[in-house]
Amino acid sequence: MDWKKAFLIQFLNIAGLGPIFGAVAGALWGPAAFMWIVFGCIFAGATHDYLAGMLSVRHDGATIAEVVGKYLGEGARKIMIVFSVVLLVLVGVVFVNGPAGILNNIVPGVPTLAWVAIIMVYYIIATLVPVDKLIGKIYPLFGAALIFMGIGIAIMMFVKGYATNIPELTFKNIHPGGTAVYPFLFITIACGAISGFHATQAPLMARCLKNEKEGRRVFYGSMIAEGIIALIWAAAAMTFFDGGVEGLAAAGPAGVVVNTIS
Repeated sequence: MDWKKAFLIQFLNIAGLGPIFGAVAGALWGPAAFMWIVFGCIFAGATHDYLAGMLSVRHDGATIAEVVGKYLGEGARKIMIVFSVVLLVLVGVVFVNGPAGILNNIVPGVPTLAWVAIIMVYYIIATLVPVDKLIGKIYPLFGAALIFMGIGIAIMMFVKGYATNIPELTFKNIHPGGTAVYPFLFITIACGAISGFHATQAPLMARCLKNEKEGRRVFYGSMIAEGIIALIWAAAAMTFFDGGVEGLAAAGPAGVVVNTIS
């Protein structure tokens, strides 16, 4: 595939709801969230994704479990397979329920369960057919839409004057529930800063690159793009509601917050 298409697919594969819902929830800790997204994304997330992607490229598109098995043995490979399956099931539940909830808010007449069924059917089809037949055709469009939405939210924050309300950087814990910054902030904004889940997605595009030199743009670059989206949503969540962080806490779950801000 063209590297730009591969970049958009990789971006959507690793981003999705993660840097949006996670950043909205993480915004409850105030501007400390910005520090974690920036430094975590650059030095941990993007580095991790680039390493995982290039490991797969150098091993003919092998999955992370296969790479682990080659160097650490058959026992480690089996453990990694089980771990990956459990991780992907948990992530899959979020990536089904989250969009279904958003769609239910937009089209209340269609029950959430119906949206879950539709998304599950799509997941099965996308899993069974070759990447270029379905994912390669529609994912770049959705990836571009995710970037467009982020840019649109950022622009309107300045147009409507919300950007002036972004709180000054402080390490004081301002979470309404009194939950400590460490470790809760870091595991709340996981996908927007670093996520082991990304290592399971990297082989998809590792098999589609024309040249391994494209790996830095696709793997490192898509994580940086995800971090930027997370920063935008964290800023929007902190400033959109009256009362700042307190107002955000009373606004409802992340899906409702995203729909309201959008």
